[in-house]
Amino acid sequence: MINGIINVYKEAGYTSHDVVARLRGILKQKKIGHTGTLDPDAVGVLPVCLGKGTKLCDMLTDTLKTYEAVLKLGVTTDTQDAGGTILKEEEVYVTEKAVVECIQSFVGEYMQIPPMYSALKVNGKKLYELAREGKEVERKARKVVFHEIKVLDMELPKVCIRVTCSKGTYIRTLCHDIGESLGCGACMVSLIRTKTGGFSIEDSKTLDEIEQLMKADEVSFVVHTVESMFSQYPAVMMGADFDKRVYNGNIFGNEHLQEGKGKMEGQLFRVFDSGGTFVGIYQYKAMRNAFTLVKMFY
Repeated sequence: MINGIINVYKEAGYTSHDVVARLRGILKQKKIGHTGTLDPDAVGVLPVCLGKGTKLCDMLTDTLKTYEAVLKLGVTTDTQDAGGTILKEEEVYVTEKAVVECIQSFVGEYMQIPPMYSALKVNGKKLYELAREGKEVERKARKVVFHEIKVLDMELPKVCIRVTCSKGTYIRTLCHDIGESLGCGACMVSLIRTKTGGFSIEDSKTLDEIEQLMKADEVSFVVHTVESMFSQYPAVMMGADFDKRVYNGNIFGNEHLQEGKGKMEGQLFRVFDSGGTFVGIYQYKAMRNAFTLVKMFY
């Protein structure tokens, strides 16, 4: 079994689940999970976790994401993107300056209402299923954070933007809301995810490329180890007599270590057994003067 994370370039026409399904066939293993849904028409970075790496799925999903999107002013659709049914078309009279100022006003915390055409569930049913039945239900606004929104190019009525945001953000809803704020409506024309979870589009591989690497027995060259996802955290190594503590996920203190000492409250550490095998992520708790388990990978 292959353990780790592979940086997949999701092509248009695939759902995130399609990517996982095809990878299971390519890599000949079942234990695979993706780290955040991309719409079928969107392309770009989709980190996929393999084997023991599937324990990382929730941690990678929580990271910042960067997108490049093209929005078109003057067009409103039911899906908030160009693939939907046009609900309204209007002339665009806004100036470029007004567009830039409007877009910048979205930077920071924002209460975003999820679109009806999304995979979120209400009373056990996905919103897009209800939308296809012609039903619209009330959705609660959710707090998202836009850390940066930069206008890359503008040829009205189209605007290309780069967005760095928190998890759970709908970029097509951002485009829709920009249009509403400008008073002319807008929809998303295209979307590329360029960065997420420390992975960038430049290093991503298509499914066809991964399949060729697998056939050549070279796929390991593009699989990132679980440990490499935590390189920002200092490492500590257990004393030879105390490996069982971490194998069982028990707490331990500085006296149980042969290398590295924890002192900072809340600091996360990569923990290795006495033989140098990566075991998991622990957090130092000053009040207890001990390290407590966060995530086990042994």
